Amino acid sequence: MAQGFGFTLHAKDGAARTGVIHTTRGEIRTPAFMPVGTAATVKAMLPDSVRATGADILLGNTYHLMLRPTAERIARLGGLHRFMNWDRPILTDSGGFQVMSLASLRKLTEEGVTFSSHIDGSKHHLSPERSMEIQRLLGSDIVMCFDECPALPATEEQVAASMRLSMRWAQRSRDAFGDRPGHALFGIMQGGVTRDLREESATALKSIGFDGYAVGGLAVGEGQEAMFGVLDYAPGFLPEDKPRYLMGVGKPDDIVGAVQRGIDMMDCVLPSRSGRTGQAWTRRGQVNIKNARHQDDPRPLDEDCTCPACRGYSRAYLHHVFKAGEMISGMLLTWHNLHYYQELMAGLRGAIATGQLSAFVADFHARRAEGDIEPI
Repeated sequence: MAQGFGFTLHAKDGAARTGVIHTTRGEIRTPAFMPVGTAATVKAMLPDSVRATGADILLGNTYHLMLRPTAERIARLGGLHRFMNWDRPILTDSGGFQVMSLASLRKLTEEGVTFSSHIDGSKHHLSPERSMEIQRLLGSDIVMCFDECPALPATEEQVAASMRLSMRWAQRSRDAFGDRPGHALFGIMQGGVTRDLREESATALKSIGFDGYAVGGLAVGEGQEAMFGVLDYAPGFLPEDKPRYLMGVGKPDDIVGAVQRGIDMMDCVLPSRSGRTGQAWTRRGQVNIKNARHQDDPRPLDEDCTCPACRGYSRAYLHHVFKAGEMISGMLLTWHNLHYYQELMAGLRGAIATGQLSAFVADFHARRAEGDIEPI
């Protein structure tokens, strides 16, 4: 396993866990939410601002960076950390999901995937070996093995064939990754919503051996109930002493439910994407700042929040700058959303550490049920 990388489990409350992932670039407190910096930037945020929200790690994307500006160019310029001015840990996903969801003219074989770029139509090839090479050029602290994500709906036979292909690719990813002190490689469990396939996948991954393990193939349209159904058992198939990462999740209630079920790491574009479209996540649920009821409201988005948007600006102002198309709208709302997500993670960590998770979750759901209160 990787030198300079480790996981210390500090406390449990039911299936929920809190601890620390140790990397050569700093510690990652878990449960952790990773803001997504798809193209070497968290949209509308400066790196120092992202760090100020409480983020310990960012996610970058192999697919997008290989297309533009290319991994080779980033390597020549000193690697992804220097390129984007972020000196903390970075996890890069393998590109498999984006090939499925964005690229066109895909041709899947045992060797890998040939596809056309969604940007300019140029032809590219991704394989386990090429994905490992790209992530090495980027200098990722945590590298994800290359996997195949079947589009839904899919039959159980299709999901099984895809999972077994991903397990063969996991072995090739492990072989191509080699020995890289200070860098970790995570395997990705697949298998859809079928328990036996999930267990088979976990068994295959453990036999290969990884520094951490992800639960992939969820949050792809199956719905929260089905996702939680898988998470009721899937994390238990994975090693207790390694980090568990749920890819692409999610909304605040998804995150809370995943943490309750033993997940340590999550990522999602939602807080930044929502910020750019006038949506704010608060303790009382989602607020649509586009709504006309905010235009004369002097209150902050969330009176208990200490982010710059809530400390210095009213709902009326945020409504105005969004309607006016001003850039500060996306900046302030994204900052607020990322701050809220990180505050939620800190609350979960504290509740698990003190054995108060049930009370924390009950309060979380009660406040959301009250909804956003109208001004008096």
